[in-house]
Amino acid sequence: MSEARKLIEGLEPEREAGRRKRDTRRKRPVRARTIPVKKMTKEQIRLGRLLYPEEDHQRPRTRGECSCAERPCPFVSCKHHLYLDVNPETGSIKMNFPDVEVWEMIETCALDVAERGGVTLEEVGEIMNLTRERIRQLEMSGLAKLGGGDPEAGSGLLEFADYC
Repeated sequence: MSEARKLIEGLEPEREAGRRKRDTRRKRPVRARTIPVKKMTKEQIRLGRLLYPEEDHQRPRTRGECSCAERPCPFVSCKHHLYLDVNPETGSIKMNFPDVEVWEMIETCALDVAERGGVTLEEVGEIMNLTRERIRQLEMSGLAKLGGGDPEAGSGLLEFADYC
């Protein structure tokens, strides 16, 4: 474990130097980072196994079991967790918050955010580490997909899209 920590600590000054160079309008200084699994070296895989050994956990199977569980949610492998996303086609891992640890996150579950309801584009963007414009584009894309098949099914959605 200490060997892995030493390797990571050696990379920290490089990360900090890269952060200082960027001057953008984003609220968060660090963008999401994608890790392509196919391009990982054997050393990176070995380092990952040292840092995070496989452990058998009893994670919740249903929303009912999950809703009363501890927050922030420690189950990063859940598909509703906001810390990372896994692309099912390529297997690449997208770390939405590479500069924050899981236990430091305020919101960790997309289902909790959905239950709360009525969030603005800015709030969604902050929760998912995306810009307001990107959230708006995703919203319009989703509405177009919902209204694309059956003309009757999307009639109300088109009015909603025009309203936005």
